[in-house]
Amino acid sequence: MTSDLKASAAALPIAVRTRSLLADKRTRPLVLLGLVLVVFSVVRVATGANELTSAGTLEAALALSIPLGLAGLGGLWAERAGVVNIGLEGMMIMGTWGAGWAGSTYGPWQGLAAGVAFGAIGGLMHAVATVTFGVDHIVSGVAINLLGLGITQFLAVQVLHNPTQSGEIPSMGTFTVPLLPGWFASIGAHHWFAVSDLANVLFAIVDKPAYFTVMAVALLPISYFVLWRTAFGLRLRACGEAPYAAETLGVNVYKYKYLAVIASGALAGFGGAFLAIWSGFYHDGQTQGYGFIGLAAMIFGNWRPAGLAVGAGLFGYTNGLQLRSPPAVHALLLVLVIALAAYSAWLLYRRRWTSGGISAVCTLLVLWWFLKTHELEQHIVSATPYVTTLLVLALASQRLRPPAADGIPYRRGQGK
Repeated sequence: MTSDLKASAAALPIAVRTRSLLADKRTRPLVLLGLVLVVFSVVRVATGANELTSAGTLEAALALSIPLGLAGLGGLWAERAGVVNIGLEGMMIMGTWGAGWAGSTYGPWQGLAAGVAFGAIGGLMHAVATVTFGVDHIVSGVAINLLGLGITQFLAVQVLHNPTQSGEIPSMGTFTVPLLPGWFASIGAHHWFAVSDLANVLFAIVDKPAYFTVMAVALLPISYFVLWRTAFGLRLRACGEAPYAAETLGVNVYKYKYLAVIASGALAGFGGAFLAIWSGFYHDGQTQGYGFIGLAAMIFGNWRPAGLAVGAGLFGYTNGLQLRSPPAVHALLLVLVIALAAYSAWLLYRRRWTSGGISAVCTLLVLWWFLKTHELEQHIVSATPYVTTLLVLALASQRLRPPAADGIPYRRGQGK
């Protein structure tokens, strides 16, 4: 009996087994990551663009993804409690200045603490305006962005005596994982299909990671656990879904909104501090709109930590690739062709003929663009991360479901 069952399982078509793995929530992320790795390996081999999955590109992608992920995580905390926070950019700016001032004066760990504290102060201001005084969340967020920029420029002149940048911030330090980096680097240098690409991914993770990088990455599963696996997280999310119902159960909605928005600011401040410490100093305009892009990554992730990480990683990867190897960006067109072809097939399988037909036409147009060109113009290469963000947001817009009470003013005792 057992041997018959094993034989039947082995005879199942690969597509059927893959579909069953995708249906299982426990194995779905690994299967999807495996498929993505195979696609990039195919494109790398076909085009010879080894920078697509080189260790340097992946290390740059990780470093560029973290501040975006922290900003998006800050937005996630606030919006899960029902407060829209478009002031993430201003809170990140405050975090960069706090890290630049304290980091160059006292040391990197003090700089990190100051960046988090300055971001939390920005979150507190947003909470006072929106939760206590009922100011429109968008208006308050815009005000926080303007205040963050103005306050830091003023403090830079008064405290740093330099309106554009701080002194040098010492390195926070890294730690070494024994043996593994050498093994992975050796395997990656052979450019074997899929195997070398996976080795480069692992090398980027274990190659002398900085302490604050590990801390930042750890905040993602910690946030998931707190928000989805604790009574505190359940009450906080209830404030964003049905605050008046939570009120009837004895939940202090004001308190949870305050805590969520302050945590949101602290996480955004961490993202700003990461930028300053990673660069080695604070300078004016350092965030470059990362707060807004982090918010877009959160929306793409459907207000969930795992999806947020994918959105931040996608932007960080395309940004790192265009900085390290602009010619390799041309190979991304072939990746886009494969993705659009798969999306078209899925739409046609679901009998959505109009959407599937439009997607198929787009696939052919991008394929024609790839075949007719050998490299992309510099302005297109520079815009790649932002175009990618807009594209994935457009594709993901049909499945988004924000918290039901997100952005809706709350007043205790006024629920119907």
